[in-house]
Amino acid sequence: MYLSAIPAGSMTGLSLIMAIGVQNAFALRQGLQQRYVALVVVAFSLSDIVLIMAGVAGTGKLVQAWPAALQVLRFGGAAFLAAYGLMAARRAFKGSDALRPADEAASDWKKVLLTGMPVQTLIS
Repeated sequence: MYLSAIPAGSMTGLSLIMAIGVQNAFALRQGLQQRYVALVVVAFSLSDIVLIMAGVAGTGKLVQAWPAALQVLRFGGAAFLAAYGLMAARRAFKGSDALRPADEAASDWKKVLLTGMPVQTLIS
């Protein structure tokens, strides 16, 4: 039973990480500018791992304590993904300069990390 959850969880994690969101677009921009690429890849990968593990552990505890939460999470997640998909489709049709390298690049490695961290991408 647990072994069948590993491929499903791995594929779900990969689908979340591979999607081009704000953080991934920022990482691609840093790669195009060839600035702090290894630092960005390591820091963002580690932050994604920590956040995914915390989310899985927290969700498991929540569902154990309140089984009805599974239905709330299921339909809430579906609504979120539908809205997110519609927003992404709208951006795709409008076009975007998100992956174009900026003329002025952040030269400080601290600023690069703080700009791309997950908390910052949630705010912007």
